[in-house]
Amino acid sequence: MEEETEGTPENDRSRNRFDRDWTQGSIIGNLMKLSWPMMVSSSLNMLGPTIDMIWVGKLGSAAIAAVGVAGIGVQLLMSAIMGLAMGMRAIIARFIGARDLQSANYVAVQAFLVSAVVSVIMALIGLFLADPIMRLFLLEEEVVLQGATYLRIVFVGGIVMVVRMMCEGAMQAAGDAVTPMWIGVFFRFLHVALCPFMVLGWWVFPQLGVSGAAFTNIISQSLGLGLSLWVLFTGRSIYFDSIRKMLRLGQSQMKLTLDNFRVDPAIIWRIIRIGVPSSIMGMQMALAGFVFVRIMAPFGTFAVAAHTISQRVEMILFMPIMGLGMAAGTLAGQNLGAGQPERAERGGWVAALVALALMAVFSLGLLLGAESIVTIFNKESGLVEMGSSFIRIATAGYFLIGFVIVLQFCISGAGDTIPPMVISLLMMWLIQLPLAYVLPRYTDLGVYGVRWAMVISIGVGTIAYTAYFRLGRWKRKRV
Repeated sequence: MEEETEGTPENDRSRNRFDRDWTQGSIIGNLMKLSWPMMVSSSLNMLGPTIDMIWVGKLGSAAIAAVGVAGIGVQLLMSAIMGLAMGMRAIIARFIGARDLQSANYVAVQAFLVSAVVSVIMALIGLFLADPIMRLFLLEEEVVLQGATYLRIVFVGGIVMVVRMMCEGAMQAAGDAVTPMWIGVFFRFLHVALCPFMVLGWWVFPQLGVSGAAFTNIISQSLGLGLSLWVLFTGRSIYFDSIRKMLRLGQSQMKLTLDNFRVDPAIIWRIIRIGVPSSIMGMQMALAGFVFVRIMAPFGTFAVAAHTISQRVEMILFMPIMGLGMAAGTLAGQNLGAGQPERAERGGWVAALVALALMAVFSLGLLLGAESIVTIFNKESGLVEMGSSFIRIATAGYFLIGFVIVLQFCISGAGDTIPPMVISLLMMWLIQLPLAYVLPRYTDLGVYGVRWAMVISIGVGTIAYTAYFRLGRWKRKRV
């Protein structure tokens, strides 16, 4: 097994008892049992912004555009955290596969320290740069003002979201996908219930508009953070043991402690070294989102709003696939930690084929019901027509995107994060964005050329990820 295990304390201590070994047994069985809670968790993570968009949509297309564009800024910063979380997940999965729970717990605590520092940076950006960020898009003044308000609140309260994401990632990487799923159910239920009251001013609540959506997100995620920290620091699970045992679902038994805590530069560097390429990959996609909005802006507020809605639909669609990818990445990391690289590869191919089948079904549903989906957000006829066309064009690429996402997570979950970063950069900046600029201006496609540019880049990405996964270098990556 080619991995580094130095730099963590007490590696020679007796190993903690595990109640589920994901490196043994049926590959497809393990994948399904680990992935479905992650699919639910990923979908719940995206449910919050979608709920915000639905209720904010009652305020008009300007509010939709404001929250959508501000959401790109949120995505930019959250991508940095997700990348660092990927570094943490890769190391924890290796230690779990090697049956070293002590070191896995130690890595998680160091990762929380990193996330706290990044959260402070987020808050400062929100306080001082929210308005300038929104003005970069050359949008109408009403859109700028509402978007800056939303962005400022979310960034200042970002520490809640950031640390909760780290908690979720630590539990999932250790093989416990069910506990973070239930936590997501609890806090998203609060989000669903509270959002219309704070956005529209129902009952005794004042009408806060887009600010209400931002505050609801922070309040609900605070509940999720509290539950996550309770689970991790007490070592207890909030779901019934009888159900877990009946379904043969894993429990990580992670129990964090701050006893004898010290800042460990070696572990922090390992997290950053693995995580930064993933952060760059996510952040450049968010930056590309800024460019897309600039490309869309000359076509009017309807185009920006339609693009925003189609992006929300994509996020909902991709969340279950991302859950499947995270499960495949966790299994890949644990199998590599257990010295079983060929099993890690087989699991990746199985997961990719499952994703391909799921996306085929989802794409068919979108083709048939595009207008109905857009009207959930807004019923203005021009917006419905443009938004439904955007969605239908995109389905040509959705068929393959699941395959790409799963292979990307498998490679990154093994700690090999630089190749996915390179592929992603090339897809976006050499193919997708140049075509998004050229096709609307030099063909008869108009604004719809932006969507066709996305489809073409997905096809190229599918070839690149398949080729690299088959090469197998990711199986020899040291973390």
